Amino acid sequence: MTNSYTYSPLEKVYWDIRAEEALENEIKRLNLNSVFIVASSTLTNKTEEISKIKDTLGKKFIGLYDRCIEHSPLENVIDCVNEVEKVNPDIILTIGGGTPIDTVKVVQLCVSLGIKTVKDLQKITGKHQNIKSSLRQIAVPTTLSGGEYSIIGGAMDTEKKLKERYTGDDICPQVVILDPYIVKHTPEWLWLSTAIRSVDHAVEGFCSNSDNPLIIPNALHSLDLFSKALRKTHNEPDNVEARSLSQKAVWMIAKNLGNTPMGASHGIGYLLGSIGSVPHGQTSCVMLPAVLKWNEDFQPEKHKIISEALGRPKLKAYQAVKELITDLGLPSTLKDVGITKDMHKTIVEYALSHPTVLSNPKPIVRSEDVFEILNFADEE
Repeated sequence: MTNSYTYSPLEKVYWDIRAEEALENEIKRLNLNSVFIVASSTLTNKTEEISKIKDTLGKKFIGLYDRCIEHSPLENVIDCVNEVEKVNPDIILTIGGGTPIDTVKVVQLCVSLGIKTVKDLQKITGKHQNIKSSLRQIAVPTTLSGGEYSIIGGAMDTEKKLKERYTGDDICPQVVILDPYIVKHTPEWLWLSTAIRSVDHAVEGFCSNSDNPLIIPNALHSLDLFSKALRKTHNEPDNVEARSLSQKAVWMIAKNLGNTPMGASHGIGYLLGSIGSVPHGQTSCVMLPAVLKWNEDFQPEKHKIISEALGRPKLKAYQAVKELITDLGLPSTLKDVGITKDMHKTIVEYALSHPTVLSNPKPIVRSEDVFEILNFADEE
């Protein structure tokens, strides 16, 4: 593999600012005349946040889509494409977590390539698109999974029951707005579990076989910030400073997404999502400690550094991560997320050919390897 680092076409990140204020700046800077909003249904139906943003946009607001479905099924992507193309906006403003942001990334590819059916969308699965998007997005993320910083989008092929990868030169957002106030509406389980998703990015990036010189300082700084912020958020939900620290921790590590290979926690986690409909954050809660335990004898020095970064130098890395997950009241076993023993065989079959599983630093080559990891993931 060639040693290289691809900078995303993300132009600007705002932090510690209300979304409306940052949006006013971007409307002027980008000379926007029409904005289409894609938002989570929770924000639309149960808060005043979307109404405030619509008021800020005034006549520039031309439409809203709030029907995004978990894991972004291809059919749902095409449904969103149809709504976007009716109004032909200058930009999409995405407000929500990983699902709407991923949905819009794939929508951007569809609009740019003229794709209007699931069948045509399936033809570009896994194939990087070297095109400049005719439509970009501004993202206001309300979770901590970090997808807003990468040119990778994920969408579920319901026929194959697999989460598929879609990439393009500039499908990451043009602007990211980190509003630590709007996220007070995010359910606690979702905020904290997606934080563990980014802990997973940091840990597996740090443990990867990549020579990327940015991953080590970014990963360790990210883990340090999370160790300071997450328990505080759990105990003090209204602590804006702690939420802001977590947003910055994601920013630190997520900019390496796509430039550093992940390992079996991510790879098996994708399968838990597609086979068992487990949300991404919860897949990391369950799989990261198990994979760390399986990798332990392969990278003892790196594991020691992970424990130190998390403020638990006397614990093994998998113990430090599992303690954090337990302290946050999150699920920590396969049983907790509805994955039963009878599903293990199917997971193993797919795992042995999954490229992200195969990029695990400690080679995974046998069915027994995956079964052992799954057994670790079922330990209390």
